[in-house]
Amino acid sequence: MSIATVHMITVDCSDPAALGRFYQAVLGGELKVEDDEWAVLRPVGAGPALGFQAVPGYAPPSWPGVPAQTHLDLHVEDPEAAEKEVLALGATLLENRPENRWRVYADPAGHPFCLGF
Repeated sequence: MSIATVHMITVDCSDPAALGRFYQAVLGGELKVEDDEWAVLRPVGAGPALGFQAVPGYAPPSWPGVPAQTHLDLHVEDPEAAEKEVLALGATLLENRPENRWRVYADPAGHPFCLGF
């Protein structure tokens, strides 16, 4: 039994709308530009959405070397139970965002991921 399902893969960038339009042209689907800081591409058929998040001072990664600047948004039914489980597996709570129902964690290697409901 899994703890969570993949809800969205979020990509940091300087212009969410422009990057969203690029991936919409590549993958199809419905693009929703929520504001200057956030856009979401819902895929055709099944699968997780792609989120595009504005980051001040964004610097694109180089290959190889610089971290990829993406993180997973994972949907959970019970955030309290899920938090206990991921912490037991070695995650670290980085930030609780109750205003938007997301909690940010670091995996054991330090990569961020979010649990939301």
